[in-house]
Amino acid sequence: MMQLGTLERSIMQALWEHPEGVFANHLAAVLPSQPATTTVLTVLVRLSHKGMVARERIGRAHLYKATATKDAFVAEAMHAALNEAGDLEAAVQRFVGTVTPQVAAALLEALGERDGSTP
Repeated sequence: MMQLGTLERSIMQALWEHPEGVFANHLAAVLPSQPATTTVLTVLVRLSHKGMVARERIGRAHLYKATATKDAFVAEAMHAALNEAGDLEAAVQRFVGTVTPQVAAALLEALGERDGSTP
């Protein structure tokens, strides 16, 4: 599963909130931790190597965009976590036992759509 550090998560959240793209200096200014622009650039390069961020040259700077939606990232993280489970059935049972009624309903609906039936 792809682990993200605190600054990486903050940057990805900002990119997901601005799908049109963001410049590194803007990210540095809006992040709660107020990192230096050079620090943000270093993290953006790391995220691009992980395939999570793409960049486009605009003049002398780069516009950075997330390569996938937050929903896609979360789905991939859940898939990776299940692949790491020693006992898949036990892991799924524990997970299902902890979800809210809204999550349970979403799971039932998604499984019904997958099977071609309604729950």
